Amino acid sequence: MSVKASSFCFEGSRFVVTGGARGIGYAIARAAIGAGAAVALLDLADAGVEVAAVKLQSEVEGAEVVTHLCDVSSYEQVQAAREALEESWGLADVLVNNAGIAHHVPAEEMSVADWDRMLAVNLSGTFFCSQVFGRPMIAAGSGAVVNIASMSGLIVNRPQPQAAYNVSKAGVIMLTKSLAAEWAPYGVRVNAVAPGYTRTEMVERLVQTDMASNYWIGGTPLARMGTPDEIANAVLFLASDAASFVTGETLLADGGYTLW
Repeated sequence: MSVKASSFCFEGSRFVVTGGARGIGYAIARAAIGAGAAVALLDLADAGVEVAAVKLQSEVEGAEVVTHLCDVSSYEQVQAAREALEESWGLADVLVNNAGIAHHVPAEEMSVADWDRMLAVNLSGTFFCSQVFGRPMIAAGSGAVVNIASMSGLIVNRPQPQAAYNVSKAGVIMLTKSLAAEWAPYGVRVNAVAPGYTRTEMVERLVQTDMASNYWIGGTPLARMGTPDEIANAVLFLASDAASFVTGETLLADGGYTLW
């Protein structure tokens, strides 16, 4: 049986994308809108989420975009965001847990505050959003959650020291498996995408450095960094009906980096 084009259509679907104001999150939102979905962007107050929404509406004709300010490391804010969206917008069909932070510091020098913040945003935030937005999916008997992990959850990549980041993303991968196993009986699929080095605005200033050329690009078999759009495409696949028999998986999108 051939793959139906409708398997990749999200007409009538609602996506919630955390950390959607820029970078990979913005690309995911744009791709979802392009496939027919309505999108809610959740991001911090200082992240320009309203600007991102206006930009999306200018880039995609007829785009339906709503926003809500939310720190995913706060359970109370996540709960408030879901309640506000339900009242004014509706229930989410797809949740993309993209919000995350990175901090490069040698393990022996890392402060307790830095360690705690990394785990709070990257891991606890993913759990909080999954639980809060997953409950209505369980009640409805359908839904998809896609977590943005990292190849750093599978390997210790070089050269930057980032023990806390690696641990947080490894936790996201195991959380993905655990939720997938628990929620499969309710018709809710949970998967993850593990990006390799991706050329976002945050790392653009580093692209021309020796670190990027020798390690980020030099260590990647495809000999380049990925783009946010390429990560977004992987997310849409896992969220779509084309992946209806896929759950608990982590899709590496790393240009082959972890092969060596």
